[in-house]
Amino acid sequence: MTTQQAAPDVARVQRRTVGVLSGAVALAGLGVTVGITIGGLLAREVAGSDAAAGLGQTAGVLGAAVLAVPLARLSDRAGRRAGLAAGYAVAVAGALVTVLAAALSSLPLLLAGLFAFGASTACGLQARYAAADLATPERRGRDLSLVVWATTVGSVLGPNLAAPGAALGRAVGLPELGGGFVVSAVGFAVVAAVLLALLRPDPLLLSRRLAGGDGARPAGNRGRTRAALREVWASADGRLGVVAVVVAHSVMVGVMVMTPVHMGHAGGHDDATTLRLVGVVISVHVAGMYLFSPLVGWLADRAGRRATVAAGGMLLLAAAAIAGTAPPEAAGRLGVGLLLLGLGWSCGLIAGSTLVTESVPAATRPAAQGGTDLLMGLGAAVAGAAGGPLLAAGGFGLVAGVSAALVLPLALVWALRR
Repeated sequence: MTTQQAAPDVARVQRRTVGVLSGAVALAGLGVTVGITIGGLLAREVAGSDAAAGLGQTAGVLGAAVLAVPLARLSDRAGRRAGLAAGYAVAVAGALVTVLAAALSSLPLLLAGLFAFGASTACGLQARYAAADLATPERRGRDLSLVVWATTVGSVLGPNLAAPGAALGRAVGLPELGGGFVVSAVGFAVVAAVLLALLRPDPLLLSRRLAGGDGARPAGNRGRTRAALREVWASADGRLGVVAVVVAHSVMVGVMVMTPVHMGHAGGHDDATTLRLVGVVISVHVAGMYLFSPLVGWLADRAGRRATVAAGGMLLLAAAAIAGTAPPEAAGRLGVGLLLLGLGWSCGLIAGSTLVTESVPAATRPAAQGGTDLLMGLGAAVAGAAGGPLLAAGGFGLVAGVSAALVLPLALVWALRR
């Protein structure tokens, strides 16, 4: 096959790949955001303290971080299809363990379940890299952002399934907050089956073959993640990309995971009303994360990755200022703050991920991307774990202030890159 004949086929495969990935993450987003909305509330209910709410969310974030590396290694050896399907299978198991923990009122079992549930977040994040495997440089930011954008469908609807999930829990004899994880388990199982059936040809393996390689890699890639991260860090653009992704995700998680707990302290509302308001605010936040991502991808391709990173940092600061000064009953102000928080995250994630992808050759990308997601998740896990004690010590304003301070390292790296 000549180059002229191959190019249209690659373009067709790329369109199909983006379509399959977009559909998969759209459905998976339902389950992911149900967990984000009620995971911390369930941990607080089981343990009876706000600090435990932070532990519940942190377990999921930490799971996403730690599981990102083995899933990236599996993708490196066997392709994106195998890595993503395996990750969603782990998330199914995590959701079921979480349901069992709710029934038994066991905090250790709950944290274990939420840790495995974090594989769903890791898969959603790695799907964006799969969209970039066959993308041309001038469209890489936009193709990556389209998969991020597809998460909007499920993620905006997901928080509003918290109340129906509670009704499902009551109907089957489970604690109310455990019912939502049943919905998550079913959704993740369907997504895994869809990816196994339709993500063909595998975009990563095809990109390697087109580059002159033989596709899959043998096992035994110990140390490859560290070497790939060193290679990324050796590039000025790579450094900016890693720091942008880590900071954006850490600030977002630090503020977002404590918002439902903060709103739970509002007076004058019954539990059902509070849960509905939390669902609306988190839906607005998730819309900010995903809904405008095609525009963010276009901005990263046209205005430049560095300018988009700067815009993200300013949005994160504005979000912390607005949300951090809002009382628990001010759902409107909290919604505005979390909308800007989501937009800042989107700018940092899309532009930063594109910079990381472009800073290493194709053979190194899965390891570099998995390592970046590990650092991103670890930073967010620390931010989430600190949220409960900070909320108890100084209120939601202290949580937002400490989260905003994390933007300073990004500003420093950005200025040095200039």
